[in-house]
Amino acid sequence: MPPTDTERRLYEATARGDWDGQVAAIAGEDLYLAVPQQGQDPLPVYDDPAAGGKCIPVLTRGMLPPWQPQQFFDRVSVEELAQDWPNDRWQLAVNPGTPFAAYLAATPAHRAGWLRVRAQYGPRPGGLLAAHQGAWQHGPVAQGLACGAPLAVHHSVPWNELGTAFLDYASDAETLREQWSVTDPAGWQQRFDQLLGGRFVPAETEAALRARHGGAPGAGAGVPSGDAPAVPELVDRYEERFRADGLLPAGGRVVSLAALDLAHAVGLVRWGLGARLCAPPQAEQAVTRVAARAREVYGSWDEFAAGYALGRMLAFDNGWFGPPYTEAAHIHRVLTRDPASPWRSLPFSSRGDGVASFA
Repeated sequence: MPPTDTERRLYEATARGDWDGQVAAIAGEDLYLAVPQQGQDPLPVYDDPAAGGKCIPVLTRGMLPPWQPQQFFDRVSVEELAQDWPNDRWQLAVNPGTPFAAYLAATPAHRAGWLRVRAQYGPRPGGLLAAHQGAWQHGPVAQGLACGAPLAVHHSVPWNELGTAFLDYASDAETLREQWSVTDPAGWQQRFDQLLGGRFVPAETEAALRARHGGAPGAGAGVPSGDAPAVPELVDRYEERFRADGLLPAGGRVVSLAALDLAHAVGLVRWGLGARLCAPPQAEQAVTRVAARAREVYGSWDEFAAGYALGRMLAFDNGWFGPPYTEAAHIHRVLTRDPASPWRSLPFSSRGDGVASFA
């Protein structure tokens, strides 16, 4: 079975002998080039009997190998390969040695064809729901990864992976360093614990939402309603708009903002794997903790989805109803309405309840 739609399209084009179809299958996708280890040649050129000559190998997203501590990959596009190709006699080997292999001639004329197809398709857009058929599909780890699905949709990467990269080694390390001030395993663990504890959502607004929600488990416990701050007017404005746009049901209210931190906690795990600041067993345990924490705060994917959307708005939109709102509404609709979404197919809890009810 092809791991993702990219490998399926590539396989079908190769089976029918469609060179243009092969290029089209990868034209808008990220391809992955192995980062050379110390002492290796900068480019992993090799002789391939299937191609009858020298090739430069790249992998599609779904064919990245399992996580290894010292094995890294850089993202590269067909456009970049066409512009920087070092030898006209070499070929591009896509997924060599797999059922989803393709060998593309790389003469100047062929590379001009790559560029034409790339211009036609453009880069892969954000906002797409994707899944890896060989990765986590069920159980507590999948439920934890589903809490991070908004970030996966934002970047159009599979929601259910715990693997070699979120984007690639350099990008994942940069995200941790620039956005989270994380550069080592100890800092990674500290940030994860803070996110799990909801340290980055507005404390007064969170207290007001939980107190308003009442005595639900984890949502207002220990917060006397008389001592809680009032729910800000901005929250009321967003909730009214959410109800009008289908992000909340009629009469619905947001339970908590914790979903924003929990989604980022899953992102931190996936970036940490990519940057080699944690290993798969630690990552699996971490996302399982995220799922457990989400169940303490929310009762369904619907509640989680609304909490994430409001958290994004308070952090990045501040009442403008601008591009951040448009993006958040799109991600919400994808994850609550697409039948392939984990928020539609996975139970929110181990009891099997809480599957999103949006039609």
